[in-house]
Amino acid sequence: MAFQPPYSPSLFKRKDNASGATVVAIDNKIEQAMDLVKNHLMYAVREEVEILKEQIKELVEKNSQLERENSLLKTLASPEQLEKLESQLGPEEQPTAIASNSPEQDAGSAV
Repeated sequence: MAFQPPYSPSLFKRKDNASGATVVAIDNKIEQAMDLVKNHLMYAVREEVEILKEQIKELVEKNSQLERENSLLKTLASPEQLEKLESQLGPEEQPTAIASNSPEQDAGSAV
């Protein structure tokens, strides 16, 4: 006697089709959820980029202002005051101060 499954082949086909439709429906929902997550992430990233651009703009303006102020203070300071300032700077700060005063040393710096 041949083996007979406990269900008919037509029932199996219907179950397979229903299962396939369920898998497709689940795949579609997963895809929609992933698209939603992607859209939210892209929005958050764009928002963060705009915030960072604004911060960069503010920092560039502040840096420019401080450079102008530094230049003015250097021109108004006496040679003795500049010498005293350079002697008070730490070793890592002196090359920056020296490099800003002499362009030929600035060309050799790695900064």
